[in-house]
Amino acid sequence: MRRVIKATGTLNAPKAMDPYRALLSSIISQQLSTKAADTIHNRFLELYPRRNPKPQLVIDTDTTLIRNAGLSNAKSSYVKNVAEFALQSKLRRPLLSKMSDTELVEHLITIKGVGKWTAEMIAMFSMERDDIFPIDDLGIRNAIGELYFINPNSKTFNKKAINLSMAWSPFRTLACRHLWRWKDQ
Repeated sequence: MRRVIKATGTLNAPKAMDPYRALLSSIISQQLSTKAADTIHNRFLELYPRRNPKPQLVIDTDTTLIRNAGLSNAKSSYVKNVAEFALQSKLRRPLLSKMSDTELVEHLITIKGVGKWTAEMIAMFSMERDDIFPIDDLGIRNAIGELYFINPNSKTFNKKAINLSMAWSPFRTLACRHLWRWKDQ
């Protein structure tokens, strides 16, 4: 990791986003290029006054309008699921802040359309959790594989990677950010 950190330099702290807005953005951008995701996200925001998709407004929006913004049927349903979850006050920062990292991820994946990776990204970037290690992230797997000469597709990869990551704890989020930047360079 010393080599990685030397190569990547100082990282600016990411701007924390409201968990509700971060989940909407994550769902919209799933499996899309950055450019396509940005375009669709902007169209989605334009559906709402002041580009503010308040939960009740999202729930009340006709699915056809959301689909016309570029979201699939599934993603249209998922953004409504997130809005419903938020409306039930299950995405309030004070509530989420009281949860452990594991509890937070488990809580978020109860929303249909939100998987473990998305929940981990919310924990890392929206909730600013310091010790998240998204073992299933392709960039992380490839970086660790390259850096430590471990085949990311081997049956023993997860165990080896988790063991390596323990040396980075309690700052595994920062270590992952360095690994992502290193791979991007």
